[in-house]
Amino acid sequence: MAKTQLNVRVDEATAEVARERALQRGMSVNRYIEELVRKDAGEVGHTFVEAAADFMEQYRTVFDEEFGKEGEARP
Repeated sequence: MAKTQLNVRVDEATAEVARERALQRGMSVNRYIEELVRKDAGEVGHTFVEAAADFMEQYRTVFDEEFGKEGEARP
């Protein structure tokens, strides 16, 4: 996968925490930030799926009336 350079400005305290956390994990700051973003993106995706499942459960009867129940032949 090709890499793209991304410049980010943060205050010195945030930069120091990032350096310390990366060092504790034995990785570069770049890798640490990349993993944080990937994790965050994954959580957002997971939250979306949960919300969609909740929506489907809430409106199950509406969908059943409109499209028929699962496994039921549609007229």
